[in-house]
Amino acid sequence: MIVERRVELRFGRESREAQTHTNLSAVRQDGRCLWVAGDETATIERLTAASGADGRVTGYAAQATVALADLVPLPAGPDEEADIEGLARRDGWLWAIGSHSLKRKKIKPGQSGAKARKRLATVVREDNRFILARLPLVTGDGGLPEVVAEDGERTAAVLGGHGDSLTDLLEDDPHLAPFLSIPSKDNGIDIEGIAAHGDRLYIGLRGPVLRGWAVLLEIRPGAHPKDPRRLRLRPVGDGEDLYRTHFLDLGGLGIRDLCPHGDDLLVLTGPSMDLDGPVRLVRWRGAASADAAEIVTAEELEVLGELPHGDGDDHAEGIAVLDESDGSGTRLLVVYDSPSPERLTEHGGVLADVVNLGR
Repeated sequence: MIVERRVELRFGRESREAQTHTNLSAVRQDGRCLWVAGDETATIERLTAASGADGRVTGYAAQATVALADLVPLPAGPDEEADIEGLARRDGWLWAIGSHSLKRKKIKPGQSGAKARKRLATVVREDNRFILARLPLVTGDGGLPEVVAEDGERTAAVLGGHGDSLTDLLEDDPHLAPFLSIPSKDNGIDIEGIAAHGDRLYIGLRGPVLRGWAVLLEIRPGAHPKDPRRLRLRPVGDGEDLYRTHFLDLGGLGIRDLCPHGDDLLVLTGPSMDLDGPVRLVRWRGAASADAAEIVTAEELEVLGELPHGDGDDHAEGIAVLDESDGSGTRLLVVYDSPSPERLTEHGGVLADVVNLGR
């Protein structure tokens, strides 16, 4: 798998000041546009493509910012970050999901031993991280997609904030419940990917990784009958189970993002802990079928290749299939958290990679 070219994502002044361009965590294509999110705000950004003479995208700019608090009620209010780690688009809806993770405070340079020890013992919960939002998409000016609070009977809605988050759902899970009180970078619960297919959502966990097996949740969210601004989960099968758990043998790596490709899922993999690599792209064929396996062995997964990573930087965090078809293969856009200095442009942008997956 080869990095074919790089394209610039250019952001406005406010987003650069908020460091959104250096904290990208999610991306999804929507026609001429990209929806992207950073993990340090409670916003989603729309960027619009510019193309060259050959029709290929050369970059994205003309940023428009969407504040989640303008669309759905956030448990901790509009000013606390939502740590958006995944975006999905399907059937006129844009989905956004928070990490659902706890965080342990970092040691700061120059701190005394006592203060450093105290910070390492401090675990913080930020309630806005524990949301799943479904947002109506409409066609706006110039034919560009826009997110709105209401579109006829369709209403922006959220799961979380009423004791109904995904982690609340997992309190009795035999595999995941023990990890609910563990911070994300300690192999605790850490959602980092979402994909939509039909009426299902597939939720990828960076952690925990259980004896080398990564975890993916399958759910069916729908409108809450008593409140159009809330979601609730419906059974995923013939019984009453509100979710299915899939375990993928990714060689000890966690899931960093998910992207649908037909009935397959493309899985971006990487370390669950605070490490740099390796980073691989894997295809799970037939993942969206009704009888998809709950235990997926390494032999049932196709490793498409490795992606570049740096030493303390260039962490691949988001993938999106591009609508570029010249017969030579499927192109995938890859965005990076903590980009290396060479990815930062003089115009206040950041460079993403375009890789060719082949035919």
